[in-house]
Amino acid sequence: MTQTTATAPTVEEPQPTRTTRIHRAWFVAAVTFVTIIGAAAFRSLPGLLIDPLHQEFHWSRGTIGAAVSINLALYGLTAPFAAALMDRFGIRRVVAVALVVIALGSGATMWMTAPWQLLLCWGLLVGLGSGSMALAFAATVTNRWFTTRRGLVSGILTAGSASGQLIFLPLLSWMVEHHGWRPAAVTVALAALAVVPFVWLLLRDHPADVGQKPYGAEEFVAKPEPARGAARRAVTVLFSAVRTGPFWLLAGTFAICGASTNGLIQTHFVPAAHDHGMPITAAASLLAVIGVFDVVGTIASGWFTDRFEPRRLLAVYYALRGTSLLFLPMLLAPSVHPPMIFFIVFYGLDWVATVPPTLALCREQYGEDSAIVFGWVLASHQVGAALVAFLGGVARDTFGSYDVVWYAAGALCAAAALMALVIRRRPAGAPALA
Repeated sequence: MTQTTATAPTVEEPQPTRTTRIHRAWFVAAVTFVTIIGAAAFRSLPGLLIDPLHQEFHWSRGTIGAAVSINLALYGLTAPFAAALMDRFGIRRVVAVALVVIALGSGATMWMTAPWQLLLCWGLLVGLGSGSMALAFAATVTNRWFTTRRGLVSGILTAGSASGQLIFLPLLSWMVEHHGWRPAAVTVALAALAVVPFVWLLLRDHPADVGQKPYGAEEFVAKPEPARGAARRAVTVLFSAVRTGPFWLLAGTFAICGASTNGLIQTHFVPAAHDHGMPITAAASLLAVIGVFDVVGTIASGWFTDRFEPRRLLAVYYALRGTSLLFLPMLLAPSVHPPMIFFIVFYGLDWVATVPPTLALCREQYGEDSAIVFGWVLASHQVGAALVAFLGGVARDTFGSYDVVWYAAGALCAAAALMALVIRRRPAGAPALA
């Protein structure tokens, strides 16, 4: 028998060489992490400004809280449009412009003399800029550059915000106490500007820009054409999402998340602790410790989200958070003591641990539109934060303490835990936004 050795030529896919070179997606994630840290500097400042602005300008805490409220609301409401703009103009351009807007808004507060200027600079400008740097940015990067390890990556990027708080909060509180609030505002502006070169030189919009597959993908993914009509697309996705039950449950739970974190603790913990005789620097340092454990908790939550049911994770997170808030009025004192440290560590681990499972549920329910849907869910987060930032200041002016706010937030968290458990699964093979 004669063996035929000649065969028809075949075209083979190039085989990947075994190399230890790190995938470019991890460098993009690292730049995103650093960018979010720089933008997070502004989030360290609002709680530190309430007492100094009240003393210097004699503005009510409700008025100052209104500026913080506008800031927080725009932070969320801008996010879905920013996600759509990233699809149209690219991540790098949108983020660079957003950082410049944050710097302008924060720096301009140095010359303000009237409440409307605070509303314009800190409320409008910083709110719009920071909204474009919101967690929808992290969701867009995760969706484009990763097909596996998404839970872990979203947890790491979310933790960047806490890291920014950790880095800047002790420094800003020291500046406010020893040199006034204006040098602190300038520091925030410079921190945002310092990140712009990193974004412009190192961040890339899509894996196809560098000729790579997304991390974990089996096939090369071509870069999509720029999506025109960013605003129209953001609104269209919203109108489709609001017709589904899971959207309202996700938005409701995330609104309570924002109310119990950014709106309550981040805005009012320092003045509440100061009401009990605790020095501002000590209270700000406790918030920084929350930032430390937030990093650990959020990354761990991303790891858990890759392995466990996200609905149950959300229910556990909200139930634990609500329980801890009910004990807080009994823990506030002139000095830091072990039970307060336990609360801080506990609350830090749970701070934004809700983000990875919420992102996972958005991806499960809404597919390719998940980044924009998550932007709208984040908007509800910030609306909840804005309401409590304002109402917390009003409650302090009215009742002379924050106790009623802590108890109300604890009850809301219990409701969020129940809401998370009833989010239905999307049947396998069912179209997104169906």
